[in-house]
Amino acid sequence: MNELNYQLDLVKAMNQKLLAKERMYQLVCDTVSCAFVYYTFDKNELTTLGKWDEFFDFRINDVKEIPKLFDVVEDSYALPLLDVIFPEKNNKNFASVDCYMKEKNVWYRFTTQVICTEEGQPSEKVICIENITKTKSQNDELSYMAYYDSRTGLYNRNYFVRLLDDYLEKAKRDNNVVSLLVIDIDDFQRINEGQGIIVGDEMIQVFGSFLKEFANDKVMACRLNGDVFGIAVYEPSGENSVDSIVRKIQDRMKKPFFLTNDREMRISASMSIVEYPEAASNAIELLNCGQIILFEGKSKGNSVVQYYSEKLMDKFLDAVEMDKKLREAVFQHNFEIYFQPQYYTDSRKIRGVEALIRWKDNVGNGISPSIFIPVAEQNGTIIPIGDWVLEQSIMQYMKWKEEFGIEFVLSINISALQYMREDFTDSLLSILSRYGMKPTDLELEITETVLIENFETISEKLRQLKEYGIKISLDDFGTGYSSLSYLMRLPIDTLKIDRTFIEGMTTDKVTRVIVDSILGMAKALGFESVAEGVEREDQFHYLSEAGCDIIQGYLFARPQPALQLEQLLQHMD
Repeated sequence: MNELNYQLDLVKAMNQKLLAKERMYQLVCDTVSCAFVYYTFDKNELTTLGKWDEFFDFRINDVKEIPKLFDVVEDSYALPLLDVIFPEKNNKNFASVDCYMKEKNVWYRFTTQVICTEEGQPSEKVICIENITKTKSQNDELSYMAYYDSRTGLYNRNYFVRLLDDYLEKAKRDNNVVSLLVIDIDDFQRINEGQGIIVGDEMIQVFGSFLKEFANDKVMACRLNGDVFGIAVYEPSGENSVDSIVRKIQDRMKKPFFLTNDREMRISASMSIVEYPEAASNAIELLNCGQIILFEGKSKGNSVVQYYSEKLMDKFLDAVEMDKKLREAVFQHNFEIYFQPQYYTDSRKIRGVEALIRWKDNVGNGISPSIFIPVAEQNGTIIPIGDWVLEQSIMQYMKWKEEFGIEFVLSINISALQYMREDFTDSLLSILSRYGMKPTDLELEITETVLIENFETISEKLRQLKEYGIKISLDDFGTGYSSLSYLMRLPIDTLKIDRTFIEGMTTDKVTRVIVDSILGMAKALGFESVAEGVEREDQFHYLSEAGCDIIQGYLFARPQPALQLEQLLQHMD
């Protein structure tokens, strides 16, 4: 009897253990976001578990009812699903497939695991069904972001480069041509600043949609960055020729684009055209070449169509080399200041000197300021260069004044970027104070081109400097756009007549009239007049008779280094 009770207690304990495991497995199945089908081959029994009732509106009680699953998936997934539900038919133990459920508009992942006996015969099978709609959506979004520009729907730069490389590989095999068109919306920054970023973004979208119309099996479009787009054409010809595309873009630019709220926007675009294999051998090089040519073209203005040429590329590469050399020169202070004397016309006595920067590169080649100054203004090195010129010139001037007791004017040309600095006035006054130079001994030269875009800001600083006694000279007078209007609004002391007028005044009547008019106007307004580039006696005599106050040019003295100029200063009265 005791033995029987023991056996009954043992069976009861085992049943409780099994029930506990069953509850655990059931809890696991109910907790995870999956539905399961469990099937035993020897007993031919099938059980559904987990989220089955949430996933499906039908039950499967027998293996013969499994085909119900094929009825709810999109038709194209029926055969792949068949291989996953019954992998054992192909001697597989594991299989998985993602299927789209056409009635519920969701994605399910079916994964089947088959358990085999030691003899290799299937004994059990578990089919796991997982809702992957959210994951699928996230992956699709990530894939889209990897390939497409979110604002326009065009290819993004990275994917465009990959596809362009494919174009080039195909062109190489077929001995064909690939054209690249780089397009930039002109003055787009003004749209953002004037109309707002939201309007700018919408304009990008609308323009991108327009470019998308060109896409076909041989043409692809992308947004490279900002307001710059690219169109690549494989085997350009006919309607797919670059000239045809350019013409269609130009025709579209003649009409307004329509934005929301019935807003109309008119824009223009500049374009560059480069081709493989003429311009480059790979996608990155071709793209860079297209953007370089575009940049060179836009320097001429808006609505420019610039074709590739070796001359343009050489010009760009020379500028890059110049930029590099110039930065090195700034770091090493590899410049020198020359001084060119100015003389009073009536007495031929020295009135002052103009400080002129000179530069020789590392191999001793002299580089004209007309070449490197524009580069310096573009890359920002004009700021440290200008500061260096100011300090070195003033320091040299005070050395001469102490040594020779001279009394004349030091003229220095100042860049627009220097004037635009908030601390320019304070910085200049600090240098004057540090070396003990009187503000009245300094003359700052400014060109009309400096004033064009920042007239109000710069003219206000000039007035401040004028109040301290610093002289202001308007350089290259007569070559600008609105000289007379500037004269009315600037605190001018001196007008410098550009050398181009001096060259032609003795032989050309019109030029002579202009020079006479400038001199008469300067005298009437109480300005000193300076003639630049005086190289011949006949020029000097004409200017003297016409009433020019000051002469500067090779006739009297060339620009010269400080040591050479000291020989002149030693013999001054």
